[in-house]
Amino acid sequence: MIKVLVVDDSAIVRRMLTEELSKHDDIQVVGQAVDPYVARDKIIQLKPDVLTLDIEMPRMDGLTFLERLMKHHPIPVVIVSSLAPENSETALRALALGAVEVVSKPGSQYSVPDVARDLVSAIRTASVAKLRPPQMSLANAHAHAAGSQNFALNTTSKMIAIGASTGGPRAIETVLQAFPPNAPGVLIVQHMPESFTGEFARRLDKSCAMTVREARDGDQVVQGLALIAPGNRHMYVKKNGATYQVRVKDGPPVQYQRPSVDVLFQSVAREAQSNAVGVLLTGMGADGARGLLQMRQSGAHTIAEHESTTIVYGMPAEAAKLGAVVEQLPLHEVATAIMRALASP
Repeated sequence: MIKVLVVDDSAIVRRMLTEELSKHDDIQVVGQAVDPYVARDKIIQLKPDVLTLDIEMPRMDGLTFLERLMKHHPIPVVIVSSLAPENSETALRALALGAVEVVSKPGSQYSVPDVARDLVSAIRTASVAKLRPPQMSLANAHAHAAGSQNFALNTTSKMIAIGASTGGPRAIETVLQAFPPNAPGVLIVQHMPESFTGEFARRLDKSCAMTVREARDGDQVVQGLALIAPGNRHMYVKKNGATYQVRVKDGPPVQYQRPSVDVLFQSVAREAQSNAVGVLLTGMGADGARGLLQMRQSGAHTIAEHESTTIVYGMPAEAAKLGAVVEQLPLHEVATAIMRALASP
């Protein structure tokens, strides 16, 4: 049984979330809180397994509370907030501070059943998430980042395909920050709502040597450019003469996801074969596992994040079970391994 504490200043939202969550036998709402001060006392009293948290609240905003919570009393947190584009930067900040997932509030764009489905999934994921995976020292992190930039990259015909879900934003940032500005083109699928991916790309662009932006249909895969799949759209790659072109399309979810890592990886296996490196990072579920296997079978080098540094060891574990993984590595070693694979003949 997953014990949940609902924190929101709206009585209507608290009631709605409690009613929806109570429909599931494996979830028990043990309490509600109108603000972080009440929540603090109820966390101590009720010992919930997961917290749902609004961002905009009186007396103390959700981000401030989240930061203090992760520092002094870490507990898995699911942010329940408006997913309007103007709020995406705040939600990404919440993920950076340690929130496991972010889901929408019900409203004109998001129905109660949709919110309930996403929230239940997020709570189940949060209940098994590792909040603070083992971290390497800052000195070692810098050493690995520098090491990944020491390989000679003399080809424009190769690409890097990366997939991630829960915990992925921080993991992807760690990998991309270690790439040199002339790294081969990078294609990324991160399970994320459509209002988030553009802001996520802009945040990465500011912190990475490569150019990072949200993918557009028809983009070329080129050195020095990392493309993020738009939320709610699939992204795949197509060979066009001597170059590769990104296609962005609608379509049914694959592995319950849109964008799907499998869709990207399967296209890379078809079109790029041994000219690609596939990387599967932290995340719940199995999306990307079969696609990574196809990449390995087509001659690509494949890497999965090691359990020791994942927030949720779901997707990498499924890939390993299928025999899809050449290397399993802690997060801080992934970028160097990618560059080493790309530099080899």
